[in-house]
Amino acid sequence: MITAALLEEAAALLNACRAAGVKLATAESCTGGLIAGVLTAIAGASDVVERGFVTYSNEAKAELLGVSMELIRAEGSVSEPVAQRMAEGALQHSRADLAISVTGVAGPGGGSVEKPVGLVWFGVARSGRPTISERQVFPGDRTAIRIAAVERAFALIRARL
Repeated sequence: MITAALLEEAAALLNACRAAGVKLATAESCTGGLIAGVLTAIAGASDVVERGFVTYSNEAKAELLGVSMELIRAEGSVSEPVAQRMAEGALQHSRADLAISVTGVAGPGGGSVEKPVGLVWFGVARSGRPTISERQVFPGDRTAIRIAAVERAFALIRARL
């Protein structure tokens, strides 16, 4: 699941964050803490990874990140505005400079025509900058989708440095 290449990518990302003086927070739903887990598998990650929120349930998104239940009901937990609000909430509830959020349908069940298995929404919030979001649909099984989401999250973080 966690390959040597993914760990190398995590180490490089941590070094890039150090060089930029950026601390990270994660807000994860479908990845269940895997982004933070891969980053913290690297010794010394504590100087970059400020904290991680695993907000698998809608209630956790509301209680820990401040995502309104009205927004979740209106848009669904797997949506652009929820991903954006998750990232903003992680930034607001931490001492991080940059926060990444992930919410999606990892499967094998739970998909629909509008929100198929493999759909993942990302949010990236950075202090003093507009929040960005991205929609991806990844192929494969649950593990492949989650790993692909981690890889894409790393790329999005790097792009916001």
